[in-house]
Amino acid sequence: MKHLLPGWVKGRAAPGWLAIELDEAAVALAHVRPLGARMTVEFAEEREWDPAEPKSLERVAREFDAHRFRCTALLAPAQYQILLVEAPAVKREELKPALRWRIKDMIDYHVDDATLDVLDLPLPPGAGARTPQMYAVAARTSVIRGTIERLEGAGIPLRVIDIPDTAQRNLAAHYEAPQRGVVALTFDRHGGLITVNFSGELYLTRRLDITEAQLADAEPEEYARLAERVLVEMQRSFDHCERSFPFFSLSRALVGPIAGDTSLREHLASHLYLPVEPLELGEVVDLPAEAAAWSDADRSRWLKRIGAGMRVEKRAL
Repeated sequence: MKHLLPGWVKGRAAPGWLAIELDEAAVALAHVRPLGARMTVEFAEEREWDPAEPKSLERVAREFDAHRFRCTALLAPAQYQILLVEAPAVKREELKPALRWRIKDMIDYHVDDATLDVLDLPLPPGAGARTPQMYAVAARTSVIRGTIERLEGAGIPLRVIDIPDTAQRNLAAHYEAPQRGVVALTFDRHGGLITVNFSGELYLTRRLDITEAQLADAEPEEYARLAERVLVEMQRSFDHCERSFPFFSLSRALVGPIAGDTSLREHLASHLYLPVEPLELGEVVDLPAEAAAWSDADRSRWLKRIGAGMRVEKRAL
């Protein structure tokens, strides 16, 4: 997302971003900053914390001197919805009120209780008389407010609240070929995520209700069924892009690390018309020394966290 949370960090912040993800028992922190032509991960660390004990998050914040950073927090998929809508034909300052009316029947709570942001799907010159579309990102205001209060109350200066879809986009953008789009597929404990980038923008995002653990633990017959479902969803994503975005073609498909699974990428490569390649953090960002010992499960867990820290600010419209 752009800015669910507006505003600027006071004072001078360390370069880059500190990406933070909270779950029920751990807080993950990844500091990513530009270094020459590449980005570098200065550290990627996890610490235990207790949501019922606010002081535990304060201790983590003090350990890492979190007040020095521009911080972005990563929401879990269950905490937001991302909705493809026709772009309202209104001035930019009138966009979010217009979107509220448009999505009011697409979310399962009252639209007045939602915080909204937008992701544009730019149409290049010469794209023809196409109806502009955009993604509306909706989250309960109570979730956003709770995230802000929890982190800032612990001394973590929150600048942005982000989502896994754009974190994956940030990473996949570094695999783009000139004037070509790229597909990325990853799995984690929340499920699968397919994204399509072109020119640094997110043009497609789709969730799959297949988790990393399901792929890793499935018996051969069940695994074959799951792999076929993934293949069908990838083919549907390709077809959607060809129909909806004829102004770019796809160059390759990337598959992120999957704990305990070694054959999904080969299965996709044998059936898809695009080259299917591994999505490896170390190819596009310099990792800390301890990452050499990361397992597939570790690399999968850190992929979107580091992607969130790879965000590049654009001037607001």
